Amino acid sequence: MRIKGNLLNVFTEEIYPAEIEVQDGIIKCVKPVKEDLDNLILPGFIDAHIHIESSMLTPSRFAEAVVPHGTTSVVSDPHEIANVMGLEGIEYMINDAATVPLKIFFTAPSCVPATPFETSRAIIGPKEIEKLLKRDEIVALGEMMNFPGVLNEDPAVMKKIAAAKRVGKPVDGHAPLLSGEELCKYVSAGISTEHECSNAAEALEKKSLGMKIMLREGSSARNLKDLASTGGDFIVSDDKHPEDLLTGHVDEMLKKAMNYGIDPVKALKMVTVNPAEHYNLKTGSLTPGKAADIILVDDIEKLNIKKVLIDGNLVSKNGKPLFNVKTCKIKNTFNLNPKEPSDFDINLNRLSKYSNTKDNKIFNETPDRTCTVRVIEAVEGQLLTLESEARLRVENGILKPDIQKDVLKIAVVERYGHHRISNAFVHGFSLKEGAIASSVAHDSHNIVVVGTESHDMTDAVNAVLKNGGGLAAAVHGNCTTLKLPVAGLMSNETVREVSSSLSFLQSIVKKMGCEMESPFMALSFMALLVIPHLKISDMGLFDADKFDFVDVVKG
Repeated sequence: MRIKGNLLNVFTEEIYPAEIEVQDGIIKCVKPVKEDLDNLILPGFIDAHIHIESSMLTPSRFAEAVVPHGTTSVVSDPHEIANVMGLEGIEYMINDAATVPLKIFFTAPSCVPATPFETSRAIIGPKEIEKLLKRDEIVALGEMMNFPGVLNEDPAVMKKIAAAKRVGKPVDGHAPLLSGEELCKYVSAGISTEHECSNAAEALEKKSLGMKIMLREGSSARNLKDLASTGGDFIVSDDKHPEDLLTGHVDEMLKKAMNYGIDPVKALKMVTVNPAEHYNLKTGSLTPGKAADIILVDDIEKLNIKKVLIDGNLVSKNGKPLFNVKTCKIKNTFNLNPKEPSDFDINLNRLSKYSNTKDNKIFNETPDRTCTVRVIEAVEGQLLTLESEARLRVENGILKPDIQKDVLKIAVVERYGHHRISNAFVHGFSLKEGAIASSVAHDSHNIVVVGTESHDMTDAVNAVLKNGGGLAAAVHGNCTTLKLPVAGLMSNETVREVSSSLSFLQSIVKKMGCEMESPFMALSFMALLVIPHLKISDMGLFDADKFDFVDVVKG
């Protein structure tokens, strides 16, 4: 097979008419030609860091969604499903991915569980990591979120890093706001990439120490604009919701990068040859010996995808996939009983520290007693949260939310059979009534729920349980849901079907008063303990800076 067009050479950064000869899925020869040609030929796009589970799609359905947008490879960290199902979950992802043309490479999840301060179902230790890293499908050790473990030279953490070094595979990083001597120690451990930079100064410091910087443009965390001037190495999505995938994937990130001032060819290298060389992938450039992963577009800036080839096979044309999807089956992963409204009350009379209310100075000496509490401050568009405080009423020993001031109830319900629930307060969701719940709650994926009162929180959580996972919005006894029966994280439906259900659900949440663009994405990160500052797990309210629990009530 021969393909002609104006070829982008990612090594010389030139564009010139050429003919590509393909044999058995591999590029055999590339020859310049003297012809006037219309099509621009590019290497297939690579998303070098994504959690497919966050798309709410199975790997095969994800492929169906992104291949028409020019994505031919992704590097996926399956630590979401690994926390839910362990090695069995990783095997599911690999098997399902193998049913479609998209090349889905995986990293070995380095932090399962992510921290010892939350409950996940699985533990993946150094021995399991070493076995995973020896597999061809596994191209790196996944993001090392446990940066305190690296700094403290935790034996298990260091053994995992050592295993990656033995097999010659890179170690991905995750160290938000880490700086100075601590950052030096983190880098010296052998960690090579970073996708958690929140400002240019942070990115430049990490880049100066040799880290490869991933410019992230996800559905929740969007740092591409702020970091565009830093000269990053990769453009990645990290997390993409289904409604965003309807618009595009890597192609849309590239368009934004160009709009933010990044040279088009430099941007294209960030999603082709750069990740291919870093992860030792046999793709990423249109050169002899590489896989014939090729896309034909109209223009380097418009990037309208005409055709997509993977291993020389035409897999998409004019925005339509040319392959069928049949997803793999998986078992139910929930082990908990239905909840009751009292489960979501913070009753001070049950807390020994605050039971003697007459002598405790945290209460006002008034008939309508009040109490000062810590509050999680949700920040839309960022994984970071802040900490504030509020003065709340206490009725019959129970702390009450302040809906007018947007101080709502938040809880995490453990799903793996230990029957734990923790409760606290959050600001930023702006609900005037009802509750929203999700079994997508990074990283352990217990059920997280935010609401104005306990009855609606109960209805939302029980609806998620009944569906075997998913999202729910409950108000006055009515409940709207999106089912995610694959580990409580993913759907077997198409991206359009999932996006439609999610859009309808979010319209309900908007009517409940929420002003967030992506409330369920924001909700999912309230339990992400490895990102500063104040978070919540099934074990309690957590200060990510101190890396320890704190009381809801401030004494």
